[in-house]
Amino acid sequence: MFSILDTLKMGAGIAAGLMLYHLYAVSIGYPSAARQARAGYVLAAEKSAAEAKAAEMERQRNAASQAGEEHRKRLAGAEAAEHAARDTLEIEIQSYELQLSEKNRACAVTAADRQWLLRH
Repeated sequence: MFSILDTLKMGAGIAAGLMLYHLYAVSIGYPSAARQARAGYVLAAEKSAAEAKAAEMERQRNAASQAGEEHRKRLAGAEAAEHAARDTLEIEIQSYELQLSEKNRACAVTAADRQWLLRH
């Protein structure tokens, strides 16, 4: 049937064919390896996108919290300034009334006038 020489030739041909296929597959990349790499890339891309979205949501939450805290601080400052202005006005009114009483003059400021001064 086949001689030893024919068997060696067929073995060498098969080995050469396998070697060429391997070189071809290595040069273009194994299709199964490419599919696995793409599948891994998709998972990694989805994970990084989800992490980025979570980080953005946390940043927005922190920014909203900080803005609310800043607003509360400004409101407290404005209330303190209003209270100080009201106290200063009260002291000025009392000082003016005292000056008038020392000169034996009456102050014509009524309660309605006083409320108007406090509001403006």
